[in-house]
Amino acid sequence: MQPVFSLSKRSIDQLETDIIHTDKRELCLRILRYNPQDPDSTPRFQDYQLEQAHGMTLFIALNEIRELQDPGLHFDFVCRAGICGSCGMLINGKPGLACRTLTEDLPALITLAPLPVFELIADLSVNTGKWMRAMSERLETWIHSEEVTLRLGDLEQRMEPALARELYELDRCIECGCCIAACGTAHMHAGFVGAMGLNKISRFQLDPRDDRSDEDLYQLVGDETGVFGCKTLLGCEDSCPKNLSLATQIAWLRRRMVSVALR
Repeated sequence: MQPVFSLSKRSIDQLETDIIHTDKRELCLRILRYNPQDPDSTPRFQDYQLEQAHGMTLFIALNEIRELQDPGLHFDFVCRAGICGSCGMLINGKPGLACRTLTEDLPALITLAPLPVFELIADLSVNTGKWMRAMSERLETWIHSEEVTLRLGDLEQRMEPALARELYELDRCIECGCCIAACGTAHMHAGFVGAMGLNKISRFQLDPRDDRSDEDLYQLVGDETGVFGCKTLLGCEDSCPKNLSLATQIAWLRRRMVSVALR
């Protein structure tokens, strides 16, 4: 059987040449530099020039800059696959992940800055872990069970597949902090738990293994630092790299909390 479609070696070579030629351009990464631990450091923008490669992400570009131009540049990464959430930053003013952002989708001048709201470590590196831990401890984001005896030999509690899928969807949050950085309320109110915290509360409210009632959850998020602080500006959902329906979850949780308040 003859192949339906084939390319000669010359055609393949020409295609590769076209790709390289199309993607080849000079980039300028304008990065906000500042180290609060250094008394001599002052906030400033610094420009770095580099040549774009095919399939280059901002993660790759930043690594090239650190390896070849400035070893002192601070930024975070772990997985480079959009799973760990470490490389969140402001990309041309919008929160996003460096490892999932192609330079070819951006203009030649790319401005990078650290995520706001979180404590700055240096340059593009922020301490999201400190914020996440404080939020988790405040909202008690773990299973609460009245069962006091731990039986390691027991089988896992059965769960309907549809419910398991709902829980999995809420658990896809990678805690990158993009939703918090994009939240107007979080900028104005330091105690606001944000879409991330409210998403976690929704997750445990659905979980049949958690014995907390709506009244218990109301004590955690039933005020302006919780579900009633959201202004529905949709910045969280627009900036979520995992495309979670954060605004929908907040609206659902708000209705449940309102029903508790009116009892």
